[in-house]
Amino acid sequence: MIPVLNVYYMLSYAFKVLNEQGYKSITTEKFENSADLCAAILVKGVSIQLKRGLLKDYVPTTEELTCPRGKIEITESIQARNITRRQLVCTHDEFTEDFYMNQILKTTMLLLIRSDISTERKKELRKLLLFFGNAKTLDVQTINWRMQFNRNNQSYQMLISVCYLVIKGLLQSKSNGSVRMMDFLDEQRMYHLYEKFILEYYRKEFPQITANASQIPWQLDDGFKECLPIMQSDIMLTYEDRTLIIDAKYYQHSLQKRFDRLTAYSNNLYQIFTYVKNKEESLNGKPHEKVAGMLLYAQTEDEGKFEKNYKMSGNPISIKTLDLSQDFSSIRFQLDSIARKYMKVA
Repeated sequence: MIPVLNVYYMLSYAFKVLNEQGYKSITTEKFENSADLCAAILVKGVSIQLKRGLLKDYVPTTEELTCPRGKIEITESIQARNITRRQLVCTHDEFTEDFYMNQILKTTMLLLIRSDISTERKKELRKLLLFFGNAKTLDVQTINWRMQFNRNNQSYQMLISVCYLVIKGLLQSKSNGSVRMMDFLDEQRMYHLYEKFILEYYRKEFPQITANASQIPWQLDDGFKECLPIMQSDIMLTYEDRTLIIDAKYYQHSLQKRFDRLTAYSNNLYQIFTYVKNKEESLNGKPHEKVAGMLLYAQTEDEGKFEKNYKMSGNPISIKTLDLSQDFSSIRFQLDSIARKYMKVA
């Protein structure tokens, strides 16, 4: 099991805003579970957003008015027989906090209040909900998570991401309408957080290394590439004449068992080998360029730690686990060791 505080550290790398002063106190608190951690982050984040001001938007509103405003709906007014009462049905734009991102925040906070978090945290969330009185709640099954962030709303990006983790990864509704917390973030959500965390860790802690999630071009003899999939790396580290392509994997089982023998997942191994060979070829065969590949699995309790190193067609390919259950200083040491070994940095 990954300690809850380590989840916070992973989130703080994935979302740099958590390193700001307003969130520093979270590291000194104790949390019973991940839902409580996410609630604490939302309490801090929403409080900061309230000081900046909640985003508002013009929302079309139709209502019966004695003083006309906006567009008069003649047909609706006649059908409702409002003219005799000196009222008209009007449609106008209302500048309100009933904004889609605010609706997601309100929906998530209400869910957390019904979940297994501390009483103090529930009180803090209820106080914040007073500022969302005009915002509607949403059906969690139909929320559209595909949204664009820009300079006007970028302060919401981390908050919406935490809401996504809560709704998709932490909470499940019971038949009686109450909410229970899942044991942990599910595999799919943790996979994305795990990958983002490793990438941002190297960007922050090793600024001399170029860390990107770069695409790798297919090296084709005739240039014909129709129907070929995009080769999108998770993490690519480049420093001087060295390149390390890391494929981050978060599975319930890191190895597969066949005929009483543990082996790596063949698709994963084929993939990283293809990435490495095409990347090497794209460098125009420069002999001084060294390209290596690594499958970096999150270590599971059942399978434990393992590391295997291979030499495939001249390139180092390794399979390694990262133990997320230890103190974060140990996680830092493991990641630093990878950079020092493959990138030869101090």
